[in-house]
Amino acid sequence: MNVSVTPMSPGELDRIRILPDAGFGNLHTDRGNLPLDRLDVRARVSGLIARTVVVTEFVNVHDTALEATYVFPLPDRAAVTGMTLTADDRTVEAELQERGAAREAYDQAIAAGQRASIAEEERPDVFTMRVGNILPGERVVIELRLVGPLPFEDGAATFRFPLVVAPRYVPGTPLPGPYAGDGQLPDTDAVPDASRISPPVLLPGFPNPLRLSVGVSIDPAGLTLGEVRSSLHTVTDTDGTLSIEPGERADRDFVLRIGYAGGTETAVAVPDENAEEPGGVYQLVVLPPESTAAARPKDVVLLLDRSGSMGGWKMVAARRAAARVIDTLTTADRFAVLTFDHQIDRPADLGAGLVEASDRHRFRAVEHLARAEARGGTELLAPLTDGLGLLRASEGRDRVLVLVTDGQVGNEDQIVHDVTPLIGATRIHTIGIDRAVNAGFLGRLAALGAGRAELVESEDRLDAAMEHIHRRIGAPVVTDLRVEATGLRLIDDERTPARLPGLYPGVPLVVAGRFAGKPGGSLTVTGRTRDDQEFRTTVEVHERTEPAIPAQWARARLRDLEDAYAAGDRSLEERIVATSLRFGVLCRFTAFVAVDSRVVNEGGNTRRVTQPVELPSGWESGGDIAPAMLRMSAASPAPPAPPSVSAPGGPQFAPPMAGGAPPKRARSVGRAADSPSFAPQGFATVPSALRAGKAVAGGAAPTIDQVREIAATEAGRLRAATGLAAYERRDLLDDLSSRLTVLLGSLPGEEFEPLQELVTFLTGDASLDEKWARATEVLTAFGSDATKPETEGPTRRPFWKR
Repeated sequence: MNVSVTPMSPGELDRIRILPDAGFGNLHTDRGNLPLDRLDVRARVSGLIARTVVVTEFVNVHDTALEATYVFPLPDRAAVTGMTLTADDRTVEAELQERGAAREAYDQAIAAGQRASIAEEERPDVFTMRVGNILPGERVVIELRLVGPLPFEDGAATFRFPLVVAPRYVPGTPLPGPYAGDGQLPDTDAVPDASRISPPVLLPGFPNPLRLSVGVSIDPAGLTLGEVRSSLHTVTDTDGTLSIEPGERADRDFVLRIGYAGGTETAVAVPDENAEEPGGVYQLVVLPPESTAAARPKDVVLLLDRSGSMGGWKMVAARRAAARVIDTLTTADRFAVLTFDHQIDRPADLGAGLVEASDRHRFRAVEHLARAEARGGTELLAPLTDGLGLLRASEGRDRVLVLVTDGQVGNEDQIVHDVTPLIGATRIHTIGIDRAVNAGFLGRLAALGAGRAELVESEDRLDAAMEHIHRRIGAPVVTDLRVEATGLRLIDDERTPARLPGLYPGVPLVVAGRFAGKPGGSLTVTGRTRDDQEFRTTVEVHERTEPAIPAQWARARLRDLEDAYAAGDRSLEERIVATSLRFGVLCRFTAFVAVDSRVVNEGGNTRRVTQPVELPSGWESGGDIAPAMLRMSAASPAPPAPPSVSAPGGPQFAPPMAGGAPPKRARSVGRAADSPSFAPQGFATVPSALRAGKAVAGGAAPTIDQVREIAATEAGRLRAATGLAAYERRDLLDDLSSRLTVLLGSLPGEEFEPLQELVTFLTGDASLDEKWARATEVLTAFGSDATKPETEGPTRRPFWKR
């Protein structure tokens, strides 16, 4: 990030009139809410890599020094790789530090009267920037540098740059004490950092407060460039740079779809620079084969978000998307439809479980969807839990959960933690409908379920997105993927994605990871097609010098580690920090901080101001949207009593707008360092009794009799599936092995040895027929009918950094 601070001329100050009735807490001028005055995005696309510089320019028209806070989005897969601070021709290179240490350094600098800036990640696609000791009449120009991959599918790459953080639903009970951030909403037990992701929102009709410019240059980098389309903005081509028209508002994502042809399988290795031992990062791209096997029957659960943030065109598009999913089902499939806000509803006459996808049932479901209207809050955890529970009993069928939402929730980590053990073999597809969608969360959820994430930013985009989803609701073209190296030593536990998702039609597989030694040799990908044939492809490894590839791998690796941390593995904190610092990529445990040694504001007295953001395009204003307000307060008064709420545990949206007046409520005005603790706080570990998403009743381990009942049921399933195709029987055995592995993990004792030996045999090299016969024999001899354990409830999750 580059911060250039230069004083405003007397002429500039004269042109900015401060309104006398703006009121305390508002920096309100005839040019709009300040301090943010300009936002400039400059991107260079090279093949499937985008290098972007984000420039934000702030201005202080007040008569006292300011500390400005700006909550803003960035592409969720992009790696933030650098930051500099420039003030009065003095340049300071920012350091990437552990987050607590960076905050302490920043706060000490501000208190001492030094210019300083800090950039922190709140979510994979939501960041906070603070710049302190901005003197009266000064302009501050801030640059962020980032690099990221472009998703590629069906002959086109997508460059998406988000421009606004949309209001997010925040569940839970408000926490006592000062807020962790400067936002509108109180921190809760479910979202302990809600005040850091809820910036104030401009009132509808407010004049455009900033100058927005976006420019993208495209280099095909050896690929054949086809049609380039802009989804939400009118663009012009000037000397090879695609730019938006002047005067646009930062209220929707900027999206370019770049047609490419001639894509091929590739493998590259990028050696580490200045490393003591040889090694580096590799990247492998593999194309899928044509599918020849018929799709097997599916069990599909459709979840439609009808919360208040889905109003307007989003609700119309969401209903259409959901109805199209239902219309593509056949009578061989079963399905369930759940519409939700803060409560869950189902179509009339279809019951609470899965039903056959007959014409009558599909008509009832589509009729129910047509009546869905936006209302209430986004309680996403309960419908996800219910939907995954419906699919748990599906055997011999593909299990699919489709979530249609804008994803505007604040408790992403709580959701990830609680649904991870419930997913099992279910494939989760997410359809994000919004012009400022919560892409990071929807991508994480789809990755956990080895599914697909589609983002729909307009009704025109809906048909193409739904076509992609329909092609992938069935099974992948190739499963059981493995990557083997010849002449290159791979480090297996540092591969991304950690779980290979399979090959889908039209979507190349991209695998990256670390290698040791010198680059060279080849990489071979093997798997099984749906008709039980071997899939094998070998790609030669070529050495390249491309810093973007290690940065992209580090960002993806950090995301995997952060997801595992959110799911309960608190031992990963040191590894996350070490990876972030080694590769210079920002994460949720680190922060970029720049401090100028020069003192410019004796005493360090400042007023704090939080930049308001636009209401996303297409959103309907109402009581659930935070009012337009810039908060500004003295730096160090004693924190007041925590805010009171009328309904603990209920939806925590900001108070409704009334006559344009901001709400009055107590809040802490101390810096974040005043909070009780900055140490990383972990998430509650998964209870030991939680097995495959459910705990045995009462939390106790199953008895020998209960295990015998489970074994008998599994034996009956195998006998019923004897006549299925080989690839379907292989899938059944894989599922059986995983279930038994989880079940037996907490059951020591000699009486369970036959099942333990069966698991070992099923994971060996025996033939399919041998495994099938052995499993049927062992389970029949061991068993009796199964019982279904009950599910444990979710627990409270603390915050990463408070």
